Amino acid sequence: MELITLAHGAGGSLTGVLIKELFRRHFDNEFLAEAHDSARLPGIAGKLAFTTDSYVIDPLFFPGGNIGKLAVCGTVNDLAMSGARPLYLSCGFIIEEGLPVSLLESVVASMASAAGEAGVLIVAGDTKVVNRGAADKLFVNTSGIGEIPQGIDISGGNAKPGDSVIASGTLGDHGAVILVEREKLGLESPLESDCAPLCGLVADMLEACPDIRVLRDPTRGGAATALNEIAVQSQVGIEIDEETIPVRAAVRGICEILGLDPLYLANEGKLIAIVPAGKTDAVLKAMQSHPYGREAAIIGRVLPEPRGRLVLKTPYGSRRILDIMVSDSLPRIC
Repeated sequence: MELITLAHGAGGSLTGVLIKELFRRHFDNEFLAEAHDSARLPGIAGKLAFTTDSYVIDPLFFPGGNIGKLAVCGTVNDLAMSGARPLYLSCGFIIEEGLPVSLLESVVASMASAAGEAGVLIVAGDTKVVNRGAADKLFVNTSGIGEIPQGIDISGGNAKPGDSVIASGTLGDHGAVILVEREKLGLESPLESDCAPLCGLVADMLEACPDIRVLRDPTRGGAATALNEIAVQSQVGIEIDEETIPVRAAVRGICEILGLDPLYLANEGKLIAIVPAGKTDAVLKAMQSHPYGREAAIIGRVLPEPRGRLVLKTPYGSRRILDIMVSDSLPRIC
């Protein structure tokens, strides 16, 4: 079995071989092993969090990850941004005829590794094979279920004037990496994607401050778009300080060459937190004690005005509005 054929998606013996020898071997757990049409899962005590997403990134492999790791981390992070503890994932694969099985196995193995790190089980899935040219090698859909503990109320509408805005680390890494890889820019850059599961970081943050107002993973559209959305939802102003925003020198260089703004580049392993001012130091300390928050920094504050607007304070003391992104400067980023 070297290449995926249409027969692998036909539901017959080759489909069974693919499921047994590849998917179940890497994703094996008690719920998946039952091999029912749906996973039978135990009930949960708190509120249920549910999310779904599809991944069509180009290229499939990039420094720091691949479409499989990205799919698991992206779904886990969406759950974590509501304060949920991720529990279960499903995954669906749309595979183009002719895809090397070895490539598919590398993707699946990385998904299993990322799920293990995040503490989630992949309990259900689906495989479809389409004709050559009907898809671009491989698309992945994932859905996730998590449990929100009692007393946790995290929402984009919760920001209040006086709150602090914290970024968990350097911004724009993922977008810059994909841009360099896709366009074959030939830049000697040490950059890797920041793709990572953030549920452990969020758990530490909530232990330090159960009253966190807002969490958001700034993926497509970057930090500026995420903060604009929060400002609109909460009907507050948000001001960020350009001098305190962590951005790697290599990312700044790429953006300067191409006329881009790192605040609009995608991130896949960073979060934005809005926390009460009195809990800022405790949350920041918890973040900086975690491997995925070591470079966390306070980047701004929530203001009563201008409502629904994001403002950037420059090093020269001037201020300018940062609008929400109108169109995607880099399609298929995730």
